[in-house]
Amino acid sequence: MAVNLSKGQKVDLTKSNPGLTKITVGLGWDVNKYDGGSDFDLDATAFCLNATGKVGSDKDFIFYNNRSNPSGSVISSGDNQSGVGAGDDETLSIDLAAIPADTQKVAFCITIHDAQARRQNFGQVANAYVRVLNEATGAELIRYDLGEDFSVETAVVVGELYRHGGEWKFSAVGSGYQNGLAGLCADFGVQT
Repeated sequence: MAVNLSKGQKVDLTKSNPGLTKITVGLGWDVNKYDGGSDFDLDATAFCLNATGKVGSDKDFIFYNNRSNPSGSVISSGDNQSGVGAGDDETLSIDLAAIPADTQKVAFCITIHDAQARRQNFGQVANAYVRVLNEATGAELIRYDLGEDFSVETAVVVGELYRHGGEWKFSAVGSGYQNGLAGLCADFGVQT
């Protein structure tokens, strides 16, 4: 049975699931009904971060134009441009055993593509979530529903997978950014 998290909660992932090495991180969302004249395109991204909270190189930023980190331990499913339908809109496959030792944390984010130009923000997005699945069985292990806490933000760090005492844990973050993907990249050390 999945553990449902609230913002700020942390949960052990590998200690409570012995032998777990491969997971899928699913991110999903719905767009509220409104007439803004432009389609929504939300994107799942991941940042593989070192002990200082920065990427080691720009290749540690996983998104639709860079679908894998150099070790192949974090792989994006690609860009779902419509978000239509039930279930995960985009996923990332994670091989915990293959994540390089200098990667201490993987931050999972959802951004709105061209949010400024399209005048879009997370106030127009509903039912956003992140969930962690056992890749081998498909069983949902962790789920965090973001709720409706965002209004002007154009990017959200939804959760983080991090090393602690030789194990992997997951934290429900729910931290919004008004300056979108550019703000995330700046904070995480990606050279744009």
